[in-house]
Amino acid sequence: MAKKISEKTLKKSFRTWFLWNGCSQQAESMLGMAFGQAMAPVIEELYDTKEERAAALQRHITLFNTEAQVGSICNGIVCGLEEANANGQCTPELISSVKVALIGPTSAIGDSLWVATIIPILLTICLSISQASANMLWLGPVIYMLVYPIGTCALSWFLFKLGYKSGLEGMQTFMATGRLNLLTDTMTVLGLIVVGALTASFVSCTLPIQIVKDVYDATTNTILESQVLFNADSVLNSIFPQILPLGLTLGVYGLYAKKKWSPLKLMGLILVLACALTFIGYATGFYA
Repeated sequence: MAKKISEKTLKKSFRTWFLWNGCSQQAESMLGMAFGQAMAPVIEELYDTKEERAAALQRHITLFNTEAQVGSICNGIVCGLEEANANGQCTPELISSVKVALIGPTSAIGDSLWVATIIPILLTICLSISQASANMLWLGPVIYMLVYPIGTCALSWFLFKLGYKSGLEGMQTFMATGRLNLLTDTMTVLGLIVVGALTASFVSCTLPIQIVKDVYDATTNTILESQVLFNADSVLNSIFPQILPLGLTLGVYGLYAKKKWSPLKLMGLILVLACALTFIGYATGFYA
């Protein structure tokens, strides 16, 4: 008999995410722990053995971040995929790839649509109502306190259910047409692109090595002081832009995935490297 998530469990999963999505946010996994907690009732219902539940929870407490309201569609999609996986119609690798691939689009759409558009419009309306009359000062805040949570909950629940339905039916369609491998490869590549873009945008690493000398300018018969003759960072970036952040990211990944270093140990290593390179930078005049 095919396994199916009950409506009660779906609502419990949604409530957990909606009410507590930001409570575990931290630098290591962002919203990962909250996502795993929200998936816990679904996993409990779908899988029978302790090993299966542990493996499912493990893949959902990894790094994950999104705009929580619009991002609830991610939870719905993953619920649908976990249901398909429990029925042998999906793979754990596909679920992880889909999660990573959804980080960028849902974050961008959520931030631009909800945070930067709908909320400011609602605030503007409520402020206008309050400023219209001295007797109406209380009405604006009351409207906001009612419309914001109710509207947010309605939007998030709608997207959650939409994601769940699409995730399940989408998987069945792909299984029927034989496109599962194509979807897996596509999501994996998209996820790598997202991770690569995040690396290039937010990881900063420079090589503070340069040669500085006073240079005689024969055309003006003057001494040009502290001229940079060689800048290692500029040379590397001219050959391969952002190669140092990429190398640092791959090095951290290798230590974490291959050598099984803990996050605290990795952060300690990065701190030591940052202090050493900063000292070299000031000693060589790179940061002068």
